[in-house]
Amino acid sequence: MNLRPLRTLTPRLVAPALAIVFGLAVVASQPAQAQTFRVLHAFTGGNDGGNPSAGVTLKAGYLYGTTYAGGDLACNPPHGCGTAYQLKHGGAGWTFSNLYTFTGSDGAIPTAPVVFGPDGALYSTTEFGGYNGTVFKLRPGQQPRPHSARARESVLHTFAGGTNDGSKPIGVVFDQAGNMYGTTSSGGAYGDGTVYKLTASGNGWTESVLHSFGLFLDGQVPYRSVPVLDNAGNLYGTTYYGGTGGWGTIFQVTPTDTGWKENVIYNFQGGADGRYPYTGLILDEAGNLYGTTSDAGTGGGGTVFELSPSGSGWTFSLLHGITGTVGNSCGPQLALIMDAAGNLYGTTGCDGAHSAGNVFKLTNTGSSWTYTSLHDFTAGSDGALPISSVALDANGNLYGTTYYGGSGCSAKYGCGVIWEITP
Repeated sequence: MNLRPLRTLTPRLVAPALAIVFGLAVVASQPAQAQTFRVLHAFTGGNDGGNPSAGVTLKAGYLYGTTYAGGDLACNPPHGCGTAYQLKHGGAGWTFSNLYTFTGSDGAIPTAPVVFGPDGALYSTTEFGGYNGTVFKLRPGQQPRPHSARARESVLHTFAGGTNDGSKPIGVVFDQAGNMYGTTSSGGAYGDGTVYKLTASGNGWTESVLHSFGLFLDGQVPYRSVPVLDNAGNLYGTTYYGGTGGWGTIFQVTPTDTGWKENVIYNFQGGADGRYPYTGLILDEAGNLYGTTSDAGTGGGGTVFELSPSGSGWTFSLLHGITGTVGNSCGPQLALIMDAAGNLYGTTGCDGAHSAGNVFKLTNTGSSWTYTSLHDFTAGSDGALPISSVALDANGNLYGTTYYGGSGCSAKYGCGVIWEITP
């Protein structure tokens, strides 16, 4: 197993896309607001982990997350196989704890956000371990063996790869019945990833592959696209490649009487609408989908968009074109979040004032969207490459991670940080 310091996105050469016309909202760019930024933890690359790529999950004053590297350095030497961690808020500070250290056979290289299941346990995936990745469960507060400081881990599914199963899973989501769904970025019938379902069965879980990507017009490679579920049980996500122009797609997977059917509901054109959607989607109460692309668009650095149901189809609206350099795929790397007022928050991987990424907000005024950069990373002690989502608490504080930077380790690019922005 070779640890990659960061997946390099290399746009595929495809035929030029057809021009399309958008109903653009008038969007003004605003300077950074008066925010307070601070680092809550700088990773050392050792027992605490290193290079977090997925952001954090909030619950009851705790932050939970995973790291790509660090932990047991004998696993995948000299980098380590990653960790799961917890930050507890108390008084004016935060206390960091290692929840679990991955050893390879139980999973390796967790790159997706953790989620809470119906039973209150933490669930997520590792890209490697068992060679093709795992779905795992963590029960905080239990200490079954030396590797586990504060949690018991269970491997729920190990991916087989090949044509009959996926490989390299990225995150999970639960439905109301307690079933899990996810995507893999490779494997399946055509080698370009799958959508799968895990159903509790006795003391274990049974996997069903719902769709295999790889037919070009169908979409290819759902890199970090954790699917979202609507009230009817339909799944939505993105593929990085494929579609009519080769620039990626938005897909829907629908349950039918004879199985599951995949529909492409939008094909990116590679121009003003952007290209290479690296992240998944979010869904509002009205059934509108929001997402991002990592490249191109009116500003060159990717886009933020909305897809709204309209009759028997969908209407695409460009909300903002991110300023950046075409061809770098430096735009958002994980899904947006939305607050109660309908405002959107996200990060860019390597755009921003210092080309080290930034945290941004899109304010919904009702008729337009206003873009504000909340923090531009400097690649110093504040971190670099926030290839993560952000989390928002009830007081309006934002939390997230950076893959590089920080002052916690001596590695050339740093081992990353956990950060907080307070209004």
